[in-house]
Amino acid sequence: MRRRTSLLASLAVALAGTVLAIPSPAVSDPASSSTPSAPSARQAARIAAATPGDFTGHGFDQCVAPTQAAMDAWIKHSPFRAVGIYISGDSRACRTQPNLSPTWVATQVSRGWRLLPIALGPQASCLDRFPRYDDDFKIDPRSAGNYAAARAQGVVEADKNAADAAALGIGAGATLWYDLEAFDLGNTSCRESALAFTSAWVTRIKQLGYVAGFYSSASSGIKMLDDARRFRPGQFALPDRIWIARWDGIANTSTSYIKEDGWRPGGRMKQYRGGHNETWGGVTINIDSNWLELSGTPAPPAPAPAPAPAPAPAAVAPESHCGGTRVDFPAYYTLKPRAASRTRTLALQCLLKEKKRYVGKLDGVYDRATRRAAGAWMKSRGFTPTRTWRRKHWVALLAGQDRSVLEVGSTGRVVFRLQRALTAARQKVAVTGTFDEATRTALLAYQARVKAAPTGTTDARTWRKLAKGRF
Repeated sequence: MRRRTSLLASLAVALAGTVLAIPSPAVSDPASSSTPSAPSARQAARIAAATPGDFTGHGFDQCVAPTQAAMDAWIKHSPFRAVGIYISGDSRACRTQPNLSPTWVATQVSRGWRLLPIALGPQASCLDRFPRYDDDFKIDPRSAGNYAAARAQGVVEADKNAADAAALGIGAGATLWYDLEAFDLGNTSCRESALAFTSAWVTRIKQLGYVAGFYSSASSGIKMLDDARRFRPGQFALPDRIWIARWDGIANTSTSYIKEDGWRPGGRMKQYRGGHNETWGGVTINIDSNWLELSGTPAPPAPAPAPAPAPAPAAVAPESHCGGTRVDFPAYYTLKPRAASRTRTLALQCLLKEKKRYVGKLDGVYDRATRRAAGAWMKSRGFTPTRTWRRKHWVALLAGQDRSVLEVGSTGRVVFRLQRALTAARQKVAVTGTFDEATRTALLAYQARVKAAPTGTTDARTWRKLAKGRF
């Protein structure tokens, strides 16, 4: 998501535990020749109700708040009825907002727009492209005091964001969205400090009377929150609404990165397409596209049910290959003529026979017939045929072509294949057929190694890496 900024000067923030005062705006309004006054109680309530209120449909966001003429053209001719506006946060790319003012906000609401006020302040500590400016900073990654420094930053940022919203006439009852850009979920201190910051921000923003919204990528910040909801219930304050960045081109609020039961109903929206130009009513704007499914009073995200302690899952029956041929090893060696492990060659012959590539004897000899079958398999999978069977070939062969989404708790033959492939890719894990925490740890390490999103689940990109033999 591209950043938006405001010309508003930073307002004095309220001390912790005090009531936030709504100051009278003192910013000149390009859409009006008179000095804007503080919104009336009725107007403030109307703005809060449309921010964004109970709404299902299309929305867009763009770096700088568009001109009034552009907004008028789009409300008449486009399918969009919600607009994201960056109102706060020192990490915004667009610190200059020539159009944004209390009058701009009130005008959009009066003409039918739903508003999505966004703040982009401190970002995850492991995100290299931040901080942007000399007076900008990232989330403190120090773990002391259960990430006390990050939590304190979250409180200060919430006070700032609420004050900036109030200065625009966006008062209590409105949803404020915090934008946490994509980061490395596998980096423990980075993830845990970001989670502590977000929890403190959510707590404080709700104390100030706002609804807490949170934007991030499906595979990092959103998954971070859903994992906290599912596996650490009650340990963190969670936002009321989530804004999922998942550019799959599908206008819905689903993603394979999180469970379907979270923030349902009425608590989700999805940014399904990234920056692109669209023209409506003769006006072109570069936007991100979103689909909203938000209710006026979203239910808080219920933690995953805490089941009674259950017995350990029953062991998955071991697989049998070629009448008992061993295919599980702590390491998978390179095979080449006159220098090949007999046991690994026997496993290769068996696996190729199961794929109807090898018809010779299962004798463990890396001979011409075995090499011919291996070469035919290589060609079928896009590899250049070679006399040497390398690690990359092991990874791809062992992974197979079944690309099911696996996560902790999954069992069966695809899990066996995944565990073997991870072991071949230098992420050794016991081959049990059960996707346990050890398998998830190995998978996260593999995803980090091959530069795939560290989801801890077998998403499509991870399967593609395995199919190409990456390690």
